[in-house]
Amino acid sequence: MAGQLVQVATNTVSSPVSSVTLTGIDSDDVYMIAMNNIVPVDNSRNLFVRVTKSGTPDTTSNYDVAAKKLRTDTTFSNNFSTNSDKFLIHFNQGNLTGEANNIIYYLYNFNSSEYSFITFEEVGFDSNPILTGAQGGAVHTVASASDGVHFYMSAGNIASGTFTLYRVV
Repeated sequence: MAGQLVQVATNTVSSPVSSVTLTGIDSDDVYMIAMNNIVPVDNSRNLFVRVTKSGTPDTTSNYDVAAKKLRTDTTFSNNFSTNSDKFLIHFNQGNLTGEANNIIYYLYNFNSSEYSFITFEEVGFDSNPILTGAQGGAVHTVASASDGVHFYMSAGNIASGTFTLYRVV
């Protein structure tokens, strides 16, 4: 049946960790990552992302991202960066009660000799706390296979959350 999700990897953070890596992309299928209740140890931290090559995060300056940031307190804004050494997804995450973030990624071309693409949508409370969200896309401009995704905070650790990688069949 088309559109089913097959779990490939999962990591539930229940005590602080410096990063989470999900690997196991080994086909040309579309993959999805669901992230639930992501909270940093320290207030006002950004969630950064890198693709992995053979299980190791690629730290080269080959990441481009663009998003529309949605806010409940002011007008929407455009966020983008090119030739960065990581993707920045959620801005200024909060760590107070109720300030968790939820994010969905769709991964394309990861197991190919083409660029790896990600589309994403997210919602959560920032450190103010204000309800924010974003929708956008990102590309890793290296024409080689990627086997996973690596997540870490701009400083400090990830306090909690569940990260799950699925293959869409």
